[in-house]
Amino acid sequence: MSLEIIGEWPPPASQPGKPTTRPGIIIPPLNVLVTVPGIHAWQRAAYEEHENEKRAEAGRPPLTSEEMDYACQNSVDLFFDNGMILIRPDPGNMKLAFEADELLQTLASKPNIRFLQATNAKVREAIKERGECWRISPLPKSLDEIKQMIANSRTSIREKPIYYYNRLTGTRYLTCDVFQQLGKLPVEELAAQLDEIREYSQKRNRLQQPEVALFGTDEFAADVFTAYDFREMSPTDVKMAYDDLKCQFTAATPADMRRDDPENQQWRNAMMAALLGDPSEKMAEEILQGLSPEYFMQLEWLPGCRIENGEIICDSIFEEQEKCDSAADLCDPCAKNFVFDFALEYGDLEYVNIARLSHSLSRRQTKFDGRRRVYLAEIKPVSRPEPVVCILRMQKWDIAGHLDTGKDLLTSVLEAGKYTDYVLDRRLACRQLGMNLDQRIKMHRLAETYSGSNKRYEGQLIWSTYFEREYFAGVATDKIVPGKLESEVYALALARLLGEAAAPNIIIGRLDSNGQVLFDDGDEIVMEKAGVPVEIIVADPTGAFADYQNPFEKYAKEYALPVNSRWLWLRDPRAFADAYLEAFETTFRRIQKEYQRRRKGFDTLFHHRPRDPSSNLESRWIRVLERLDRADAGKLIASIRAQMTDLQTQPAAKVAAVG
Repeated sequence: MSLEIIGEWPPPASQPGKPTTRPGIIIPPLNVLVTVPGIHAWQRAAYEEHENEKRAEAGRPPLTSEEMDYACQNSVDLFFDNGMILIRPDPGNMKLAFEADELLQTLASKPNIRFLQATNAKVREAIKERGECWRISPLPKSLDEIKQMIANSRTSIREKPIYYYNRLTGTRYLTCDVFQQLGKLPVEELAAQLDEIREYSQKRNRLQQPEVALFGTDEFAADVFTAYDFREMSPTDVKMAYDDLKCQFTAATPADMRRDDPENQQWRNAMMAALLGDPSEKMAEEILQGLSPEYFMQLEWLPGCRIENGEIICDSIFEEQEKCDSAADLCDPCAKNFVFDFALEYGDLEYVNIARLSHSLSRRQTKFDGRRRVYLAEIKPVSRPEPVVCILRMQKWDIAGHLDTGKDLLTSVLEAGKYTDYVLDRRLACRQLGMNLDQRIKMHRLAETYSGSNKRYEGQLIWSTYFEREYFAGVATDKIVPGKLESEVYALALARLLGEAAAPNIIIGRLDSNGQVLFDDGDEIVMEKAGVPVEIIVADPTGAFADYQNPFEKYAKEYALPVNSRWLWLRDPRAFADAYLEAFETTFRRIQKEYQRRRKGFDTLFHHRPRDPSSNLESRWIRVLERLDRADAGKLIASIRAQMTDLQTQPAAKVAAVG
């Protein structure tokens, strides 16, 4: 049975000065889609009118109240937005929303159909269980996208597009600025617009939310409009009533809320809260509960697979990728491979969701060579009460990377294998010298078809290595909000942990390709307990053993920076500096003594590896140990202390320290 459409299909594209978003409804049990202009209530009325006309032509009685109630209760609200179809599901009836989704896929490509209400736990869980986090309508990821979202939310009812529309609640917000602009309308249009505001500010939609609400004020109630019958008033009285209402609206609105200015952060944030907020739900920042703030809006969810009765069902979007550009962009073949690997490892999967990190979360500016794709996976085994979250990182120099440099296939395979060993040995070396890395890392391989720049091997089947590690639900040290440092308990605990982490970092000589120290810039993750830092875990020892010969004192300024960069925010910066340096020195001396006590065990750590002149980890390892052995911890700490800026006596240094 084909879908019956009441209205235009596809809905007309938006035009300048017109609302970009149009509502619609679909009634899955009745196979009916309604796209006529207007609010959702009008569309249900349009269905009733259309159905009754059909029945009259067939000599049948009109819809009964019970039949109309059934149609309303089984309808799903939609929004058409520049080629996208957004489904607003009923959290209590997700089955109906998924039925609507399947019907809509007969009309539109799956990538162009998304779900709203991600802040609702029931909606979120139902979509996650299908392995379709990518179907959730994404929040804006940049300032430009936020501004565009605000602009695109403009909508109308009968008259002008004067409202900002919250798609979750169905409420249309009228701002003071827009209301002030209504005075420019001809008096007949002004009366009609005021009458629309009066009528719909008194109505509630089927979610029991107001159809129209006033933005930016709690002191000017919409019910003041009910005192007027604008359509029956004379033009002079309409103008007088409008001027009076405008004065009241303006007086009741804070000064920084009186102008619709997306450049004004306070107005912009307030408008985004109005457009995204749901009074019945606490606003969530992430789809995955417990995901640290640094991942907020940085994840690009990908199609993968869902599991039904133990069977892996690949997302149907993979069938569209050859004929739909948007599907091809979403279909990352790695995601499928990850799911297959997890299915083999766990055996009792309930669902898997895979996300691709849109860009590096580190603030460092260095561009590294090689492939650096990073993914996040949420795996829910049936046997575990909570999902498992992990980070998947593709090997930087794999077979494809070497082929891209023009090497032949055999050389690329051998060098990729050697690099895998190097990465694993480097982690072992870092742990041996006291770096607090995650306890376990898994190495996997997946098959890919080569499509790089080396045309000799285009289409060649190759194997790529990736590493899986635990996700740490903490926050990177460089992203800790300054407000937390106002607590002396928090600040001193952080200082000690930074000092403990800095000592092994300087010992192993972590530098980027430009010779800049890598520390306290995104890889160090703070774990908290009861709101106090208790541990720093290094997520990735990138750049380890880059420097193995310069004296430690050369980097005194860089290792003073963890204190200098926070000095302005600290209640007692000197206590913070002392705690940092004391922990640094204690840890440094402990590692040094441990090496000197077990010298042979350290020196021969990699003797089991076959000798390879092209691999320099073993030689660097020996030289790092020699430098550690002869180092003077007291001299190093004195050099770092000498680089610490006293902002109380050098005010001009504040800007530099904050930077």
